Amino acid sequence: MIVLLALTQQIVLIPFFLRYLGHETLSAWLTIFAAGSLVQAADPGLHAWSLNRFLSFKSRADADRRTRRYFAGVLLLFIGVVAGLIAIIGILLMLVNPAAVLGFRNEPGFDLTFAIVTLGLATTLPVNLASSLFRARGLYGRVVAVQAWGTGLGQLAQVIAVLLTGNLLVLALAFVAGQVGVSAFILFSDLRRQFPFLSGLPRRVSWRWARAQFAGAFPFGVMNFAEVGMSYLSVLLVGALVSDRAAIAQWVLTRTVANFLRGLCYQFSLPIAAELGHDHAVGARDSLRALYARGLFIVSFTVSLITGGLLSFWHEFFELWTAGAIPYDTTLAIVLIGGTCLVTPATFAMSYASYSDRGTLLLWTKSLQIAIFFALAVFLIPALGPLGAAISLTSGDTVGQLGVLFSLLLVQTLQHPLRHAVLLFGMMLAVVAAGLGMGMLARYVVPATGFIGLVLQCTVWLAGMALICSPLARSGIRNKLIASIPH
Repeated sequence: MIVLLALTQQIVLIPFFLRYLGHETLSAWLTIFAAGSLVQAADPGLHAWSLNRFLSFKSRADADRRTRRYFAGVLLLFIGVVAGLIAIIGILLMLVNPAAVLGFRNEPGFDLTFAIVTLGLATTLPVNLASSLFRARGLYGRVVAVQAWGTGLGQLAQVIAVLLTGNLLVLALAFVAGQVGVSAFILFSDLRRQFPFLSGLPRRVSWRWARAQFAGAFPFGVMNFAEVGMSYLSVLLVGALVSDRAAIAQWVLTRTVANFLRGLCYQFSLPIAAELGHDHAVGARDSLRALYARGLFIVSFTVSLITGGLLSFWHEFFELWTAGAIPYDTTLAIVLIGGTCLVTPATFAMSYASYSDRGTLLLWTKSLQIAIFFALAVFLIPALGPLGAAISLTSGDTVGQLGVLFSLLLVQTLQHPLRHAVLLFGMMLAVVAAGLGMGMLARYVVPATGFIGLVLQCTVWLAGMALICSPLARSGIRNKLIASIPH
């Protein structure tokens, strides 16, 4: 649900904003939105670290007491992180003019809007701690539902703000109010209702204990920045290093579909990764190998199938989506969408590593990924614009995640890693190629243009791919194929 609503923020609202705000103001809003999202990604790994700690407490006889004490202590750390972020952002805003640096000098109220969004979203970081507790206690669907309602209402408020005022500042206030409001509800109302044992004020913590928590969380913080932060940071880099304002909108809109694909892959991987983490903890090697091989294969197949459809019709959809106001770049789309699909096995491996206490491996591979991105971005973004950002991100993913993280875990986990890798990437190539071929056939069968034409072409594509995949509906064939996957 959250993935769909995050997509709504881009897919549904972007054409609306483009019509009523214009592409210059839209580019300014997308840049501010990216800056706020980057602040939300500034969690130094405490979210994932706390989740692992809460899970470890579940098997203890005094689980509630341990959870209460740990929650209270880490809540103080989150408050400290928020205070530090607000101080840093405040100092930067006094020293640097965001509108001048990012090229929006002619946008009224840009600096104030930038400050409201970044400072406002910084205050929502403690909700990550609440989310980790909900998840550890099997109530993750509860917190997701609350966040989904808050996000949906916030999006409705944004639409009303644009219709009534067309003002960037009012739009930002509506967005921030929704985010801060839902975070406050979770922290001060719903959390206490679901977990009555969380009573009293946060306790004082020692510097030694605090250092230990930050040290344990550090690898997860690097992973979080590499997975989320760099994507939003690339928007700010494009804004600062590229003079064409339309390039920002082009980059953000094309990146949206790649993030959607990565988000789906991550959501598909999470439940399997949790089972893998359990098998790893209890030493069930045979079960671990079989589940890893089959889970990786199924997730990669699903993402490859979606990629084939996206590459087939993204151009037509983009033209309708933006009404031709934002230029389309075929190479950019191929690099982002194709690159995201290519590193699907690495995204799956990252999920497993997060659940199997491989913090050191995550730290080194994600650090390599970040280093490659920055080393390339400094040279490629000024020269190639959004395409340079796409190449930088994809290169970091490919070398850091696919070349190191995925390869090491595959060798460590499976008995026949090479055979599995050859079959896996051969399958991905065949599925994407089949999707592209079916897209060409759909356009030949339905040569119409416009929205109706796109809907009919997509319908033909779905019917054709369903026919090709129909043998998998038979349990006998499906079980034989799954059993034949080398592990």
